[in-house]
Amino acid sequence: MTKKIITIVGARPQFIKVAPVSKELRKYHNEILVHTGQHFDAGMSDIFFEELSISKPDYHLGISGGTHGSMTARMLEKIEEIFIQENPDLVLLYGDTNSTLAAALAASKLHLPIAHIESGPRTYDRRQPEEVNRVFTDYVSTLRFCPTFQSLENLKLENMGDNSFHVGDVMYDSALYARSKASKSSKILETYNLILGSYTVATIHRAEHTNDRQVLGKILKFLKNQDTPVVFPMHPRTRQAIQSYDLNLDNLVVIDPLGYLDMTWLTANAAQVITDSGGLPKEAYFHQVPCITIGSYTPWPETITAGWNRLWSEDIYVSPRSPILDYGDGNASQKIVKILNDFLTA
Repeated sequence: MTKKIITIVGARPQFIKVAPVSKELRKYHNEILVHTGQHFDAGMSDIFFEELSISKPDYHLGISGGTHGSMTARMLEKIEEIFIQENPDLVLLYGDTNSTLAAALAASKLHLPIAHIESGPRTYDRRQPEEVNRVFTDYVSTLRFCPTFQSLENLKLENMGDNSFHVGDVMYDSALYARSKASKSSKILETYNLILGSYTVATIHRAEHTNDRQVLGKILKFLKNQDTPVVFPMHPRTRQAIQSYDLNLDNLVVIDPLGYLDMTWLTANAAQVITDSGGLPKEAYFHQVPCITIGSYTPWPETITAGWNRLWSEDIYVSPRSPILDYGDGNASQKIVKILNDFLTA
């Protein structure tokens, strides 16, 4: 029996995750897609819908900017209105953004079942907004879909083992699709005269790094000291901070944010990745590229244990590198939808 499911997205990582799940979900159910607008720049939003063939959002709220509280409150108000109007059978959420938190609050207050994809990762640093968002969303969710074995263990330790499932990582599903498509269409290497395996990809965007001139300056110095050319797709927040601090970008190949296909191809052919992103260390692993994570933690400790990632504060990678079985074999979306079907038809 066809059910009505509302999916909430708002930020770049969620667009990547929603693509394979939405394709599978719509074979069986009526999905209503809500885009909060948290990432509003065309290079951070529209292009992902185009490249990954994601259906046009049924609702676009256009909410971005402001403090965490202000943004979340505005989203909460609008999302609640949609839930009341549509009366869905289930709300589907992704990851750990303010969009996710707002939707989790609204759905839980209205007693709507919540399914949380990418449930269970922990950094145990409550100063990080994403950690607060993901923990709260896990606690109010009805179904929890874990990308790693450790994520599932974390939930069990927090007494949330029931209705929690290890399904693998939907980002791996998307990465396999994007790499195949990008290999035929992307011209990013030719555009910047890059040689396969002879450059570094860097991304920096977290507030704890961009809001402090000294910290950001130290990161830029580290990037400039790499042995290979550093290609730096620059987040709007980072660009604004560098300009306001009057820092220089000498010896870095600074480019605008990329679409998913170009970013996938750039990453897949790099010598290494340096990032403070939550998801990019995993994407680097999907393409067998080593990574350095800027920061003192990662929600993906298995990438470090297996030797594909290290924290900036560490000196060497764990050796030897080994495969990470947690992420599955590229069919996490099918597993998720099967569990949803069983729940919705019970």
